[in-house]
Amino acid sequence: MPHKDCTKGHGAAGPSPAASGTKGISRRALLKTGAAAAVATGFPAPMIWAQNIKDITITHIGQSYSTIPEIGARANEELGFRVEMQTAPDQTTHINRLLTQPNSVDVTDMPNTNLKYFQGRGVLMPVKTSDYKWFDKTIPLLTTGKYPDGTSATMEGMAPIKTQYWATQDAKDYSLAPTEWLVGVPMYYNADTLGVRPDLIGRPVDSWAELLNPEFAGKVALQDGTATGIADSAMALQALGEIDYADKGNMTRAEIDATIKKLIDYKKSGQFRSFWTNFDQSVQLMASGEVVLQSMWSPAVTEVRTRGIDCKYNGMKEGYRGWYIMMTAMSHLDGLKRDCAIEYMNWVNSGWAGAFISRQGFYNSVPENVKAFMSENEYGYWYEGKPATEDILNPFGKVMEKAGITRDGGSLWDRMGNIGIWNTVMDEDRYLTRQWQSFLAA
Repeated sequence: MPHKDCTKGHGAAGPSPAASGTKGISRRALLKTGAAAAVATGFPAPMIWAQNIKDITITHIGQSYSTIPEIGARANEELGFRVEMQTAPDQTTHINRLLTQPNSVDVTDMPNTNLKYFQGRGVLMPVKTSDYKWFDKTIPLLTTGKYPDGTSATMEGMAPIKTQYWATQDAKDYSLAPTEWLVGVPMYYNADTLGVRPDLIGRPVDSWAELLNPEFAGKVALQDGTATGIADSAMALQALGEIDYADKGNMTRAEIDATIKKLIDYKKSGQFRSFWTNFDQSVQLMASGEVVLQSMWSPAVTEVRTRGIDCKYNGMKEGYRGWYIMMTAMSHLDGLKRDCAIEYMNWVNSGWAGAFISRQGFYNSVPENVKAFMSENEYGYWYEGKPATEDILNPFGKVMEKAGITRDGGSLWDRMGNIGIWNTVMDEDRYLTRQWQSFLAA
């Protein structure tokens, strides 16, 4: 593939060289020159030089939301080494590969809920904050656990700050206080809520309690994954006043038992139509009208709307359910390959890839970089809560939203500033998983 300078515009409105921060020199050119050229152009000296990087391959294992061929092709175009993307079929397979075959992976992205399984295992490599060039531009919610106004975000569930830092370089324990050792590079995050079919419901829906409202019996669906399903259920049960949790993101065994008992009772009464496992299933359930209210992902709601079907992603008065994804490196990396892996992790948040993912409805950890690779209309719609001035396209050029539409929930901080719980892995995770499976089988 012929090389294109990474400073050129892409998408509806690409950045100028100054906006992209590359001053007309491509990243590949920097890698192939040296410190003298870097100094001459005003750049900091790049981490890696030309020797043998063309023979380096970085294996990136992730999920379907991140290991996208277009992003891999762009990385290979702009970096002087090869990135090979592989998609894990599910979270369990992903985790097992990292634990049992860590040398077959170089970098991986995963929800921070997965990190519970890696504490003290020695398979993840700490990344120094000084090696991550966008650390100071990363939103504080991910680096300090606070919002831009200095207030603290909820700690219920697996809040990002709980797994963002290693206490020390030996990577055995996480630290709530910032250190110089990152567990991984912050990537994507979002605020999830209930998807609803207003045309079939006919009235406002503004509380998680509606998930368990007998009015919708047989027309409600939950995600079957424990980390998400239990959080959504707890939000509903607490909103109804049926269970008062000390911390619904980290339940005691007694709270787990009470929750599962309630859910089994609701299931036996016919409340739930289905328990979906993937994006396509959630879309089909909503688009067909089989369900009128369910836990959903933002892109799934948008996909329903692209079919001409009214579907809303309403923020609930109890708050959103937040989630967070980071990219980590594996501990076997050293030398030039380690340097290339860190360079790739820096590239992922340099703007283009983040803009690509943002067009699916997710947020990137460095909005300033993303903004340079999105049109004013796109950034205004996805990040600022502004009405679209023209049609909004997905990353592949398909119309997602018509001009005049405002994103459900509003701006980045309207949504992320109202998190009621984060996706979670509890201290009693094994016990909860067994109980959750009992609920699904009941």
